[in-house]
Amino acid sequence: MNWRSALYVGRVRHHRFRPRPHALAYRVFWMLLDLDEIEQLAAKLTLFSRNRFNLYAFYDADYGDRSGRPLRTRIEETLAKAGIAHDGGPIRLLTMPRILGYAFNPLSTYFCYRRDGSLCATVYEVHNTFGEIHSYVAPARASEGALRQEAGKVFHVSPFMKLGMSYDFTVAPPGERVSIAIDGSDAEGRLITAAQSGQRSELSDATLLRLLATHPLLTLKVTAAIHWHALRLLAKRIPWQPHSVAPEPPFSRGRIASSHAKGQLQP
Repeated sequence: MNWRSALYVGRVRHHRFRPRPHALAYRVFWMLLDLDEIEQLAAKLTLFSRNRFNLYAFYDADYGDRSGRPLRTRIEETLAKAGIAHDGGPIRLLTMPRILGYAFNPLSTYFCYRRDGSLCATVYEVHNTFGEIHSYVAPARASEGALRQEAGKVFHVSPFMKLGMSYDFTVAPPGERVSIAIDGSDAEGRLITAAQSGQRSELSDATLLRLLATHPLLTLKVTAAIHWHALRLLAKRIPWQPHSVAPEPPFSRGRIASSHAKGQLQP
């Protein structure tokens, strides 16, 4: 069967510019899961399961409101509440799976398509290390290839960055490659750039087994890297920001940014 779901293998990079430079990069892979295919994938693949333990697994309750209700239904409800019309086309989630029962996803991205195959919206679901979740929901132009979107930062992620910032997203939706770049800016200008990019690979047991060897215990390493770099930022005397409680509702609406110049926004 020709799956719409796939694997993407690549890298994550962060670069902080102020008050002292700091950078990180590490290898990673993601699953692109068509939400209508997950049951079929779990039945077909030996190493992947839905809502039960396996070498690789997807749990509906890891995402959104953690209710465990069908994830597609919850994303469609979020789009509707954000005032974005969706006609029932495919929804595909770019995320890291649980590996041996453990996962932590700083960012999971939903690509929401119309029935004609054009992109309707993206939902950027952000998790922090306090166990909180917030989503930035942004519309997309039907004819657009690479996306430019913008949202105000309202959710506490890093204890080394304040709220009151803005995010500028530049996204190449999944094809042979996928990339998501996020510039975080404050009143003084750009503070940080975070980017992830990957090359498409077949989602199969053989590829999953190979990735276990090339990216061992990936999800644990992501969490370890977050804490290791936090210690390094403390050593550089980057100011610590107090934790702010996650906002309600658990999503905020972003906007389409002009493809010509940053800051020229359309509703």
